[in-house]
Amino acid sequence: MNMVDVILKKRSGQALSAEEIRAFARGAADGSIPDYQLAALLMAICWRGMDARETTCLTMEMMRSGGVMDLSAIGGICVDKHSTGGVGDTTTLVLVPLAAACGAKVAKISGRGLGHTGGTLDKLESIPGCSVEMEQDQFIKQVQQIGCAVIGQTHDLCPADKALYALRDVTGTVESVPLIASSIISKKLASGAGAIVLDVKTGSGALMHTLDASIELAQAMVDIGTHAGKPILALVTGMDQPLGTHVGNTLEVKEAIDILSGRAGGDLLAVSLELGSRMLVACGIAADVGEGKARMRSALESGAGLARLRAMIEAQGGDGSVCDDVSRLPQARFHVEVPAPRDGFVARMDTTAIGFVAQGLGAGRRQKSDVIDPAVGLVMDVRLGDAVRAGQPLATLHLNRQELAQEAIARLQEAIVIAEEKPALPPLVYASVTPQGVERMM
Repeated sequence: MNMVDVILKKRSGQALSAEEIRAFARGAADGSIPDYQLAALLMAICWRGMDARETTCLTMEMMRSGGVMDLSAIGGICVDKHSTGGVGDTTTLVLVPLAAACGAKVAKISGRGLGHTGGTLDKLESIPGCSVEMEQDQFIKQVQQIGCAVIGQTHDLCPADKALYALRDVTGTVESVPLIASSIISKKLASGAGAIVLDVKTGSGALMHTLDASIELAQAMVDIGTHAGKPILALVTGMDQPLGTHVGNTLEVKEAIDILSGRAGGDLLAVSLELGSRMLVACGIAADVGEGKARMRSALESGAGLARLRAMIEAQGGDGSVCDDVSRLPQARFHVEVPAPRDGFVARMDTTAIGFVAQGLGAGRRQKSDVIDPAVGLVMDVRLGDAVRAGQPLATLHLNRQELAQEAIARLQEAIVIAEEKPALPPLVYASVTPQGVERMM
């Protein structure tokens, strides 16, 4: 098949046939289509979109491009959660061990940082010794024994998505409903999840900036999962400010440990409980969301969640003692405060810009070959609605190269808008999307 013809067809706005989509996915998986042609077709899809048939077809072809895990040996319903990505979004490291401590079986395939967003795999690899590479039999055994595992895509799991995911990050083709939906759901289907809970972000730090676009993405993914016969639901949650206060790989691990230790809470914990409670309902452990939250809180307060995180880290070769002493995590050499330029209230944040500040310090990748510095990032000292005085710190940079500080300070001062009046605070959860429809919750 002539890939140039396929690119031109999509560029002109026409729907691709099943055969053309199959050739695209297989060519990405086996490397027979060069990166420049894959990137061109990705851009055409971003501009022209895909209809529901095309998106479902792409999802299934990416799933079939490699092996499909059989998790039946684990027993029960394996439940998985996936976020569309955000800034300071460390829910996986909070809710996975909490859900496992409640008796759930969480076999999770995660991704790396994409654009301005952080990646769970990069966060886990910032823990000394922790590996996210694992053979399928070892993956299954770990979930059987401790209830959870978080790993990256194996070589034969959705290789088409693995190739396209890396290209999207560096070609400006991240923000596309069919590409996001097919990427996420193909991995969930190939990883053998019995039930799927999705966290679709909306707002200034999300891949989809408007509520309508985020609901559209949630509906697309729920429709694909339902078509594939999987129990699936999505929550649309806010990303108008970093979800947690820490942004950067080691820093986010520290915040997750602080939450599981009872030293921190806030929006990150609240969203983790919303998602985790629905995971417990999906796998039959809780009768409803209220009971699920109560079970999750009990696991938090007893320390069972933290113990499960330590067990998971150690099972994956990492230093579990970081759960007792977060100073054992990689530390940045320099800490620099970002002063508020004036008195007022924190009225608005450009959360995407905040994510890119962290990326610029070395916490993310600008191109595929970039090596992440696990220690760097920033800690937010303010939240939306907070009153601030001129000179008060808005955030604290954690960096290993002092020469990066001034540009980062200027970008953060521009990204965090100070106004004279206190703003109305945005909700944490905007909507629930199920096969039965959309329920707006604000």
